[in-house]
Amino acid sequence: MTEKPEGNIILRTLAMPKDTNIAGDIFGGWVLSQMDIAGGVLAAERAGGRVATVAVDAMKFISPVKVGDVLCIYGEVGRIGTTSLAIHLEAWSERDRGRSAHKVTEGVFTFVALNDDGRPQSVDQG
Repeated sequence: MTEKPEGNIILRTLAMPKDTNIAGDIFGGWVLSQMDIAGGVLAAERAGGRVATVAVDAMKFISPVKVGDVLCIYGEVGRIGTTSLAIHLEAWSERDRGRSAHKVTEGVFTFVALNDDGRPQSVDQG
């Protein structure tokens, strides 16, 4: 592995047989879902409360995920707006008990901070 993940590790999970397509690769939608979960965790921590996904930008799948791979999601907070946060995420697949790692995809997930009534609220700029 020459390239290294950017950001901090947010989520690690095991790719299971139930998440495969007919070719035996893990569904891209499952990977996207794991990234959304990880981004939501990071966004909620930064916003100090409830958030919702409002956009996913520029996803391109680079490498397949196989059954038994450990999917690792790395992320960092990017732009912070009045009510929204852009979270930069990378998904990496660890294979052979961590002996090899491959970037699977990357993208920017935008979340909006919500109050208890589900309406947008300000994100603390601190």
